[in-house]
Amino acid sequence: MSNPELDVVEFLLTTAVYNGDRDLDEDDLPPAYRQVFWSDGRIERPLSATGGTTTDATGVERPWDAVGDLMFTDRDDFSGDIEFTDQELAEEWFLDRADEERIRGNPTLAAEYGAEFDVTHAEAREANRPARADRVWIDSLLDEYFDDEEEEEMLDLVDIRAPEEVEMTMDDLVLTGDQEGEIHKIVKAIEHRDYLAQIGLREIGKLLFVGPPGTGKTSVARALAHDLQLPFVEVKLSMITSQYLGETAKNVEKSFEVARRLAPCIFFMDEFDFVAKTRSSDEHAAIKRAVNTLLKSIDDISLIDDEVLLIGATNHPDQLDAAAWRRFDEIVNFPKPDRGMRSDILRVVTREMDIIDFEPDELAKITEGLTGSDLRLVLREAVLSALTEERTTLTQQDLEDAVADFEERDNLKNLDMIDGDADALVAGGDISGGSDDADHAHDGHDHDHSHDGEADD
Repeated sequence: MSNPELDVVEFLLTTAVYNGDRDLDEDDLPPAYRQVFWSDGRIERPLSATGGTTTDATGVERPWDAVGDLMFTDRDDFSGDIEFTDQELAEEWFLDRADEERIRGNPTLAAEYGAEFDVTHAEAREANRPARADRVWIDSLLDEYFDDEEEEEMLDLVDIRAPEEVEMTMDDLVLTGDQEGEIHKIVKAIEHRDYLAQIGLREIGKLLFVGPPGTGKTSVARALAHDLQLPFVEVKLSMITSQYLGETAKNVEKSFEVARRLAPCIFFMDEFDFVAKTRSSDEHAAIKRAVNTLLKSIDDISLIDDEVLLIGATNHPDQLDAAAWRRFDEIVNFPKPDRGMRSDILRVVTREMDIIDFEPDELAKITEGLTGSDLRLVLREAVLSALTEERTTLTQQDLEDAVADFEERDNLKNLDMIDGDADALVAGGDISGGSDDADHAHDGHDHDHSHDGEADD
């Protein structure tokens, strides 16, 4: 439960300690505090605890009202700064009321007072989201690297997300045993990069996710970025090689340079089968050069040396040739979920729903062949149908009816269309949002399909 008085004093004390200890840096400030002090990609001392910065950092609307009656606080009417008149008294007051959890969440205070709570500065810092994962840090780096025209083009080609902008976590996903094993191995490789470099094992950290749309490839990659607190850089290969013909090789190089600049990060290349299609076709020579540049760039980038975890994803592994396959040291299969996984996905996706007589195992039996994202769409339709009847409580029958409706729409998509009828049917079926593009994870988000609810590929 929030304590406005204690929250404000913690913020004031953090700014005071940070200003006085030059060994502390941005990674020692809690993310909520950092966000109010970023300027031109840097946080410069002294930090000033005004009414505005205090509110933005703590969420306390009237910070001076919260602490104005304390005998060790004062406010400068001209600058608006809230200050301590007696820092030692403020420290004593705070330490009497703080607990281990609060100190563990604030590396600056852990460096100063951690011993009193059996919390080390190192563990608090390790648990704190690093500054390089902040959206403002990412944006400042991109602003520095690209001029306005170049940046506008790159934003069309590359989707960059800060970890805080990724809603899903690995705990939200339902994975196969093989998927869990491969993810665990790569997490350990990231944790022990220095050791791997020491023993000369550098050919690691390039994964290829393969499987049909909607089975969670993109969701798992994004969830990894969230859990590892790494920037997420996503590029769709077909876009790189088609939108700016004549600049294709340059665009490939730029996208890899973005990943290197944001390192450590996850670099996710979607539609990797486009490489195979291009290499085996009579496409424009500029596109073929871009693909060759891509393959060379994959060879040159490294988790160990560049701190970039590279993940490719394809819905069509059968179209990849040997040159594409050998670029990856691990292949992770994303099959359609079996009955047990479908049941688990339904449990995850419905965690916040009120459903009478809910039997996910029974639903799993009648949803054979559906992916995590398909199941999400089924539940969405059940919710919307209930809302048309002014209900927010669902029944098992609502869900079974939604399954039947989904299968009917899915069958319509597979019909041979007669001229003039296609647009009408597509318009009607598009409400479901279901298409081969809905290849998400099974996690529980509209854009996911890994094995827990849904993902992006």
